[in-house]
Amino acid sequence: MEERPQDGPASDEGGRRPRVLIVDPDREQLGMLAHSIAQAGYRAVAAETVGAALAEINRGRIDLVLAELAMPTPDDVELVRMIREDPMQRELPILLMTDSSDPAGAVQAYRCGADAVISKPVQIEALIARIGREMERSQALQKLRSDNAALDARVIGRTIELGEMRERLLASEAERQRLQALVRPNPPMPGGQRDLSA
Repeated sequence: MEERPQDGPASDEGGRRPRVLIVDPDREQLGMLAHSIAQAGYRAVAAETVGAALAEINRGRIDLVLAELAMPTPDDVELVRMIREDPMQRELPILLMTDSSDPAGAVQAYRCGADAVISKPVQIEALIARIGREMERSQALQKLRSDNAALDARVIGRTIELGEMRERLLASEAERQRLQALVRPNPPMPGGQRDLSA
């Protein structure tokens, strides 16, 4: 299930609105979160199970995961582990929701790789602000990686060019020495005469 945005965060370079995957076994809570997140301008994608969440992640690009900590088996800890082990998804921001009376749940969430823990009952305005902040951080990290990759490619290209220039310079120097040896006059023989037999 996907709710469309009305207004809110800016689209990415491709004109696409960010997609937030919400994972919660409670249908009522899931619907409320999806509606609120869509109202904030995100494309809200809802999943009631870890299996459905993984299917959504594999179906299309997801920009952030918001999941309930207390999920039936396989639980959200397993979901986080699977996302973090996937090279294509490991940088995906993950927010886990937990009951404010469960401090052990927050510790567990961070240990399994969550980027942030949201206490329940959820304050929608704070949640939307946190989603926006995590998206900005994620986009900045992606841009930094992209810039680094471009810089690495330029350095490699320049290194190859310099290697080729060095080879040409060495070949040119060898040719200069060969030509110089050909045109060098014969050294004078003892008595001031030159060897003309060459």
